[in-house]
Amino acid sequence: MPKNSGNNLMNTKQQNHDTKTRVEMKLEVEIIPVSDVERSKRFYQRLGWRFDDDVSPVDGVRIVQFTPPGSACSVTFGKGITGAAPGSAEGGLIVSDIEAAHDDLIGRGIDASNVWHGPPFPREARQPGPDPKRTSYGSFLSFNDPDGNTWLVQEVTTRAPGRI
Repeated sequence: MPKNSGNNLMNTKQQNHDTKTRVEMKLEVEIIPVSDVERSKRFYQRLGWRFDDDVSPVDGVRIVQFTPPGSACSVTFGKGITGAAPGSAEGGLIVSDIEAAHDDLIGRGIDASNVWHGPPFPREARQPGPDPKRTSYGSFLSFNDPDGNTWLVQEVTTRAPGRI
């Protein structure tokens, strides 16, 4: 067998698969672990996110759902729905104006970080203030919910090709 023939076979299979029609998949819900459902519910209400539901379909399970303004994806938390440790989740949000988003969060009493530019990771690479050229995908801020789940907020003014 020729060297790397397994890789060639994999590439051929991938190419054949890529030419077929793909099934559309959309991110609908992100589940975050929390320790106090009522406290988290108050926090996400204070953020101004749309309250969608609060149900207990069976004993020991409670499902609360909120949706950020303009988002097609919701956030779900509650009781009995995840084994993840409270505060272990990280999520990403996009905004069209990072400074307006920062002002809005602060105005709602949310302890948001200062705006920075440069790569979000590692922290040492962050530069203070928004990207000087306001490059799309170039400016960030972050905030945590009461359990320490982190939300990274990124300014996107022009979407990269192929993204909606």
